[in-house]
Amino acid sequence: MVHVSGAVATRALLDHLDGLLRPAVIKDYSPNGLQVEGKGEISRIVCAVTATRNVIDAAVARGADALIVHHGYFWKGEDPRITGMKRERLARLLKADINLIGYHLPLDVHPDLGNNVQLGLQLGWPVQGWGGEVVGGQGIIGWHVLDTPIDSATLAARVGERLQREPLLVGDLSRPLKKIAWCTGGAQDFLQDAIDLGADAFISGEISERTTHLAREAGVVYVSAGHHATERGGIIALGQHLASTFGLPVEFVDDPNPV
Repeated sequence: MVHVSGAVATRALLDHLDGLLRPAVIKDYSPNGLQVEGKGEISRIVCAVTATRNVIDAAVARGADALIVHHGYFWKGEDPRITGMKRERLARLLKADINLIGYHLPLDVHPDLGNNVQLGLQLGWPVQGWGGEVVGGQGIIGWHVLDTPIDSATLAARVGERLQREPLLVGDLSRPLKKIAWCTGGAQDFLQDAIDLGADAFISGEISERTTHLAREAGVVYVSAGHHATERGGIIALGQHLASTFGLPVEFVDDPNPV
């Protein structure tokens, strides 16, 4: 990433991000963009998957003026009271005058920087097509047809090596796998959509009890590769984009999560 002295107005950075990620056209479960207001100018940025206390402390230690994340705050249906964990996190951000900026679904589906595109690139399988639920004018499930089928053990090894996390596979593990589909994060309930697309295997982050039954009875493979692990790619790519665009130091801080 680029490390050059300088600064950008917070409003200019937000305008750029809103134009790039188009949150206005995407219905989401949390506010996208500026979530906690900080300094009016930004000279150093930290990016992370989730705005945890560990990540906030790292941003403070690095002298960041902005923390940009995929999982921010103020989710639909959550308790609005500022107590406990939420109070501790917000107190740290406000004391350090750090802008918290979050983009959820807009970062999942971006056609170049998005989590779904980036996961395909990480696995070495660029997206060949989209399907499933349409978000922001694009299907949320990416897929790739392999030239030669692989087996479940090969798929598990590739996912584990590329994401640095051992995946859990369920379903028909003897099935040859040629069409691989994926959607990052908590997309286990898109498994039926992937089956409808003709996928032999579907990769996402989390798994539910019901996921196992559907995979077994449909005769496909479901891969639970970790919500956090599958969603590092988008925020890293976004940080690299901002570093090259604005000439600012941008650092990705990882707070590993086994889920």
